Amino acid sequence: MDRLHLMNVFVAVAEAEGFAGGARKLQMSPPAVTRAVAALEERLGVKLLNRTTRYVRMTEAGQKYYEDAKRIIGLADEADNAVLGINAEPRGQLTVTAPVLFGRLYVMPGIVEYLRRYPAVEVNALFVDRVVNMLEEGADVAVRIAELPDSSYRALRVGSVRRVLCAAPDYLDTYGIPQTPDDLLQHKIILARGLNSHNEMRFSRNGLPQTVKLQPILSVSDNDSAAGAATAGLGITHLLSYQIAAPLQAGKLKIVLGEFERPPVPVHILHREGRHSSAKIRAFVDLMAERLRAELSLN
Repeated sequence: MDRLHLMNVFVAVAEAEGFAGGARKLQMSPPAVTRAVAALEERLGVKLLNRTTRYVRMTEAGQKYYEDAKRIIGLADEADNAVLGINAEPRGQLTVTAPVLFGRLYVMPGIVEYLRRYPAVEVNALFVDRVVNMLEEGADVAVRIAELPDSSYRALRVGSVRRVLCAAPDYLDTYGIPQTPDDLLQHKIILARGLNSHNEMRFSRNGLPQTVKLQPILSVSDNDSAAGAATAGLGITHLLSYQIAAPLQAGKLKIVLGEFERPPVPVHILHREGRHSSAKIRAFVDLMAERLRAELSLN
């Protein structure tokens, strides 16, 4: 059998975690899919999948082969598209990932505009508050709010956000405005775990880092809840500026200790790097870059 065909079959089975699911995705019969995977394992001389009556899981060798196969299939698709001229019009499936709140506020409006412009594209939006492995989870484009390590992905900087300490005006009227990070020890603290791990908040004081260990009255796993509790006057919280842009503008929250903020956090758009730029990815990245750079709260 053709080697690229065998790779396609294996990738489909691995992602579906089953032969039946892989067969449906490829519109092949289950016996044909089973034969293809067996032929690939025989060709390689290694076991790629562990099979039970209820599920299929990749072996260690299978996981490594899956990553390489996905890359090779992607390169082959790019080469086909370049030769056939398909890149002239965006089409196909596009998977985009971003943090939950950022995705809802900024990425989703861009997706809506993108789909109106390019109706031949289907978008899968994966909004989660964790770092998505783009290769393993099939993401074409990712929005990351962080300094980026070196990688094989292209990164386009589109803005930045601040780490801000904030509270409701009523709370500050009652308990006073902290003048230094150490003053927080006398305040009610709402801790958003995503930005502040180990009950700590970090600041910059005279150009030097400072860490304050705190005992929060409330710890939450999501940023929305922390912002909501602070807006209700419960205490002081530490979040990224875009997460509280609306209540800040409405005067429901005020920033404190701004002179002790650490440097801003960059916002990047990441996408897969290839010899031929896919039209669907290029069009989406261009659209999102234009929109995000125009956002006053990100620049």
